[in-house]
Amino acid sequence: MLNLFEHCINVLSRRVVALFLLSLLTACSQQIARQTCVPLTGEAQYCLSPTSTVLTDAQHQDINLTQMVNFTRGQDSHELLTQLELNPQRMTLVGLAPFGQALFTLVYDGQTLQSEQSLLLGGQFKAEYLMAIMQLIYWPTEQVNQQLSGGKLIAKTCNMALCKQLVDDNGALITLTYNNIDPWLAQVNIDIDAADIHLQINPIE
Repeated sequence: MLNLFEHCINVLSRRVVALFLLSLLTACSQQIARQTCVPLTGEAQYCLSPTSTVLTDAQHQDINLTQMVNFTRGQDSHELLTQLELNPQRMTLVGLAPFGQALFTLVYDGQTLQSEQSLLLGGQFKAEYLMAIMQLIYWPTEQVNQQLSGGKLIAKTCNMALCKQLVDDNGALITLTYNNIDPWLAQVNIDIDAADIHLQINPIE
C-alpha cells in the first residue's frame, strides 16, 4: 500500500545518513527472499516481470546502467547510487552509498527475488519497491499493464519528451516524466503526490 512505500523511503532516509558515516567499515549483510508482487499505492499492485521483453524492445542483448537516484520527501533529500544490470536470465539492482559501500543487491530471475542487504538498513527497508519502480520506468507500457492490478499505466501528452501516469478510477497515482524519448538515456522524475515523494533518476555514463 502507499503507506508501505512511504515507510520504505523514510527508512532509507534515516539509514543512509548513518551509512555515510560508516561507509569505510565493512558491514555484515543478510540474505532475504522477497515477494515479487508489491503494493505501489492503496489500490495498485505490481508484480515483477521477466527481462526478455524489455531487452527485445530496447534492441539490446544486455543492459548495464549506473544511476544517481535522489529521494525527496518534504524538505528531506538523500542520494543513492544504483547499478542496474539486465540480461535474458535476470535483473540485478545494486544500491550503493555515495562512497561506494554496497547497501543492497536484488536479483530477480523471472520467478524468485533474492535480496542481500546491509544489516545497517534494518529489516523494514524493502528494496523491491525500487526495483518495481525501475520496471515502471523502463519496461514497455503494455508489459507493465499485464503485471498491474488495481491501476493502469498510460502515456500522457506533456511538455517533456515522454510522460506516463499510473492511474486508477480516482485519477493519477504516480507520474513519470522523461527528458529523452529513449528512457535508457533520460533523466526520469517520479512523483507520488499522495505521499509527497519525489524521485529523480539520472543515468551516469
